[in-house]
Amino acid sequence: MAQEGAGGKGKPHAVVVVYPLQGHVIPVTHLALRLAARGFAVTVVNTEAVHDQTARALGVDPARYDVFADARASASPETMDVRYELVSDGLPVGFDRSLHHDEFMGALLKAFSGNVEEVLRRVVVDPAATCLVTDTFFVWPATLARKLGITYVSFWTEPALIFNLYYHVHLLTKNGHFGCDEPRKDTITYIPGVPAIEPHELMSYLQETDTTSVVHRIIFKAFEEARGADYVLCNTVEELEPSTIAALRAEKPFYAVGPIFPAGFARSAVATSMWAESDCSSWLDAQPAGSVLYISFGSYAHVTKQELHEIAGGVLASGARFLWVMRPDIVSSDDPDPLPEGFAAASVGRGLVVPWCCQVEVLSHASVGGFLTHCGWNSVLESVWAGVPMLCFPLLTDQFTNRRLVVREWRVGVPIGDRGTVFTDEVRMRIEGVMSGKEGEELRQAVKKVRATLEAAAAPDGSSQRSFNEFIEELTRRCGGR
Repeated sequence: MAQEGAGGKGKPHAVVVVYPLQGHVIPVTHLALRLAARGFAVTVVNTEAVHDQTARALGVDPARYDVFADARASASPETMDVRYELVSDGLPVGFDRSLHHDEFMGALLKAFSGNVEEVLRRVVVDPAATCLVTDTFFVWPATLARKLGITYVSFWTEPALIFNLYYHVHLLTKNGHFGCDEPRKDTITYIPGVPAIEPHELMSYLQETDTTSVVHRIIFKAFEEARGADYVLCNTVEELEPSTIAALRAEKPFYAVGPIFPAGFARSAVATSMWAESDCSSWLDAQPAGSVLYISFGSYAHVTKQELHEIAGGVLASGARFLWVMRPDIVSSDDPDPLPEGFAAASVGRGLVVPWCCQVEVLSHASVGGFLTHCGWNSVLESVWAGVPMLCFPLLTDQFTNRRLVVREWRVGVPIGDRGTVFTDEVRMRIEGVMSGKEGEELRQAVKKVRATLEAAAAPDGSSQRSFNEFIEELTRRCGGR
């Protein structure tokens, strides 16, 4: 029988656990809203630290803040049956997770699952009517779902290609491309659904020889758990990764349901930003169409001061107008002002530096003509949707593999150097090429085509919408909904 206590008679219940990193918070929040809109009672479980940071970014009291209040107010109770629970990630709320990354990851590896289990035992009234929807990178979902007798839906926030590579890491190890002192450098041709990929295009953690780090332990354990998932949802589009998705569907029920954006590709009704967003609209309104280079390296990874200075030199030398998001901890929490001395004075009148912004609003603005990005998957999808070509400087994890998709497969961006080997002259040349050259025109035409693919997939009869409909029907049957 479907769960009464979770939000109404006959409703299946989805418990959605948020992975506590900005790039994961955004898509999982909007997935939760989609589930509510399709008749699920939804309990969103967030960490106290993310909730606290999100509330403070808005200037409100975390103890009094209901993140879903505005969304509920704008919808009927039937379509916005969303509860909200907070849980400790195992560390004090005020702990600097950016500066102490390994301790943060260690808490997620060891302490977090017990706290989540306590919440689940309280909110799961009818196990047969309940599903657990969590980020694939958690290390406990399949085990916990089995223990409680509930269905496990693994939500993958990155491309299917990356899920596939992690899922088949045993093949990379067996063939000597990973997990040995001197990995092979030849082309990888044996991963199901991936005709060929170069070792330098693998995720950063699969390019490392030391596989004992806390992040490696998380990845290995998370994908052990992923094998126990009943369903996998992926924030991608089938037409962009057809062979990879086909190979994964041979393994288990795998649904491509992307791109997952806020409604209308605008500022979300539910706050998902962990930093206060600067309003850049007046400055952007004053700039000519297509003239602004937007620069952001995302919410998580760091750059070195030397890399930042080389990029800043190239930006200045290019003469381009720019809007640069300079996260306060982009180099380190201990170095809040890492730009070169004199940079601000040299760029007066053509540049704006802000600590954070609403990225979908900026990318959608007519004055923005290029995006110098770390290639996080949210940023890639948002840039394509906005029709903005990319200059790719990946920093960590999936971003190197995302660059392959952007540059090699879709041809909607260009590479800029690499970690430790990025230089002012190349940055200047690449910016000039994208913002004012023939190359930029070709990239813009290519982006239009990929954008059309995303739009078609997201349309009512598109592949992603059909896939989501199939998933909802299957999950509703399984969880005994009406």
